[in-house]
Amino acid sequence: MFETPLSVVGNVVTDPILRRVGEQDFLKFRVASNSRRRNAEGDWEPGNALYLTVNCWGKVADGVAGVLYKGDPVVVVGHIYTNEYDDKEGNRKSTVDMRAISVGPDLSRCRVKLDRARPATDPVPTSGPGGGEDTEHTDEPEELPISA
Repeated sequence: MFETPLSVVGNVVTDPILRRVGEQDFLKFRVASNSRRRNAEGDWEPGNALYLTVNCWGKVADGVAGVLYKGDPVVVVGHIYTNEYDDKEGNRKSTVDMRAISVGPDLSRCRVKLDRARPATDPVPTSGPGGGEDTEHTDEPEELPISA
């Protein structure tokens, strides 16, 4: 079985759908990854495209839900497989699916505000700008200095 993780960089093309399956959250969405190439005249033109359904389970599903939407640039890491099924007319069909290990925004094409999940404990003292001074570590999200 093919167990090597594959990375796909593209755009979310459907709004993610969150469902509960048994005791786990399940979320799925479609991604399009399009290439571009230079032609003989030096102009850019569309190349090949890959469309796949991304399936997220458990913590990955919880992390994506309410964060990524249709049109967002993403990087998805996971395992690709072919999903075969019969359509309503009884015709055999197949799709390329990915079981996601990790999903995140493509920071080369967007800016994000990071909201780190932290355990509910007392604030951790850290060394402040004055050297030995203690400052409180807060749960406030910080804006990353990344521009698209």
